[in-house]
Amino acid sequence: MIHLNKFCIAICLSLLSYPLTAQQRGLTIKEAMSLAGAQQPQLRAQKEETKATGYNVAQARNSLVPELTAGYQAGYATYNNVTGMTYPGSFLPISGPPVTGNTYDPVPGSVLTALLKWNPLTFGQRQAAVDKASAQYRLAASKYNDALFRQQYLVISTYLDAVYLLKLSESYRANRERTKTGLTQSLVLAKEGLRPGIDTAQFQAALAQTEMDLLGIQSRYFELVAELARLTALPETPEMIRLEDTVFFRHLPSPEDTTAALSTHPLWQYYQSRQSVTAAALKEIQRGWRPRLDLWANAYARGSGVAADGSIHKADGWSLSHKNYGAGIQLSFPVFDFAQVNIRKKQYQSLLLADAAQLDQVALDLRKQKQMAQFNFEQHLQIAQQSLVQSSTARFAFDGLKLSYESGLIDFTRLVQGQYELLKAETAQAGAFVQTWRSLLDIAVAKGDLNIFIDHLK
Repeated sequence: MIHLNKFCIAICLSLLSYPLTAQQRGLTIKEAMSLAGAQQPQLRAQKEETKATGYNVAQARNSLVPELTAGYQAGYATYNNVTGMTYPGSFLPISGPPVTGNTYDPVPGSVLTALLKWNPLTFGQRQAAVDKASAQYRLAASKYNDALFRQQYLVISTYLDAVYLLKLSESYRANRERTKTGLTQSLVLAKEGLRPGIDTAQFQAALAQTEMDLLGIQSRYFELVAELARLTALPETPEMIRLEDTVFFRHLPSPEDTTAALSTHPLWQYYQSRQSVTAAALKEIQRGWRPRLDLWANAYARGSGVAADGSIHKADGWSLSHKNYGAGIQLSFPVFDFAQVNIRKKQYQSLLLADAAQLDQVALDLRKQKQMAQFNFEQHLQIAQQSLVQSSTARFAFDGLKLSYESGLIDFTRLVQGQYELLKAETAQAGAFVQTWRSLLDIAVAKGDLNIFIDHLK
């Protein structure tokens, strides 16, 4: 009856845990990379900032459109020198008739105006502004691409660490089962008088240590999955996420060719865009010391409470009885700005040289990074191949030690040492395989193309 109750309880627990397992979300590396770019709030914000920077190009080009300002004004002002006052800005002022003295009586005045201003010819200044805005947009876009690249790299790196711990937990579970089997055998052998009872106590202590090690690995695993959920903005809790890419422990990646163009690397593109912005700013400064051509046209109607003979007729201040229009052209040149423009030119020439040197440094760093990544990949690939031999030999040795222990030829210490060597070999193999894949990831990072890593998962 007791055994039946235990069996029923086990069935009930398994049924209760089934919906939780069914609701788990499978997550591949490719999906995690896509989520990192689409759902991560920080990247979404940077993407919108890049989009906003793109509108500066349209604004710079829109300066070719004429500016037309229409306005109406009405007010009271003193009758002195000019027949009424108007607020400046939307019309071109004219002077009025003089008066012999000061008359402080207020008179009404009104004006309806339309002022057209146009700069059809800027001698290259408008195009320089457009080029600078375009370069700034490319800089913002390259900054976003570099941030996305780094975020996706963090996703893959975290995923690899989590999968490694998942593989370690499998090895430690297998080690726990081996310890349980040893404990059962020691109990039987102790009853038969073939083994001392102390072996049972030692197996129990070893089993407890194995359980603690397994719990520690599982704790670190869930921490990494939680970090992965943060990087991908997933709402699920760590226990609800199942990592599906486990190909890393079934085969090793093939060697990679190191040839790749630096111009495609996101980091190199970012520094190149910085250099382009500085060059565009220098061109804008150089063209700042050029003539400026303005076309204007103005039409307006006025009403004044002062008649032609100097008498005051307040009702006429609202009638808009006098109409005026005019058009003209203005060519201006900042004569004394040469010194200031020359200083700014020298400043940005130095900044341009600094950007060029920085770009050369980035190119040098990426070439060395690629060489080192390729070397590390070849070394870790050889280590992983040797780890297969080590784990296979350790497993064969443990099977032999297990038979020898059952036959009474060796003691507990020798058996546990062989079991530890097997666990060490299994974890070393898992670590060597993951390190080889990580070296492949380093190659992909050095080349600026994470698809190099992703394509090996197929």
